[in-house]
Amino acid sequence: MMEFADDKPSDQQELKIKDYVVGDLATLIYIPNFITDSEQSQLLRHIYEVPTSKWKNLKNRRLQNWGGVVHEKGLLPQELPAWLKKVTGRIHQCTGLFPSELNHVLINEYLPDQGIMPHQDGLAYFPVVAILSLKSPVVIDFTPHPRLRECASKESSGEELTIQSKAEEAEHDERDDGLLNTQKDSISPCSLLLMPCSLLIFKDQAYSGCKCFGVHETTKTRTLFELGS
Repeated sequence: MMEFADDKPSDQQELKIKDYVVGDLATLIYIPNFITDSEQSQLLRHIYEVPTSKWKNLKNRRLQNWGGVVHEKGLLPQELPAWLKKVTGRIHQCTGLFPSELNHVLINEYLPDQGIMPHQDGLAYFPVVAILSLKSPVVIDFTPHPRLRECASKESSGEELTIQSKAEEAEHDERDDGLLNTQKDSISPCSLLLMPCSLLIFKDQAYSGCKCFGVHETTKTRTLFELGS
């Protein structure tokens, strides 16, 4: 059984999140050394001890899905294994940023010369996601959502702003559209270097206003946890 050091002094349990804000967005938080090297080794052991059938092979990565099946109407939940609950419990306790216990985890493995194009995780993970990096450094890119560029372009040309969305995205768009006017002048592209054992959290503006995230190709194997509630 993997053990996390939950016996730290109480004044170290909840982090001062404002000390870890990076870039221009107040909702982009990077916490280095969130876990120890020993804890990282234990996590990797659990990850690679699972049956081969637990892995899903995709074009530029492979992944494990824990916590249930995400579909257009929400999550069909399954209980997380104990070794993952140790991680999700610490993130929930120490950050205070998640509205409820984290209940879903994607473990992505990227081999040398693999990466993923910019994308958005959608309504299922809204409004906050955490990424725990393992094994080697990785660069992650955040770029403004195309609709923000469209707003800025139409404003500059004097056109009336109209935002079209697919029917299945309507609920997400309703939440997003209220943020567009405040975000379009404040979100700029940015890249972050995520070191092993670090935790990245992005929420609110960084979640809905960015077409995020893209993972750069590198020369080393690395593993990314993507966690949501």
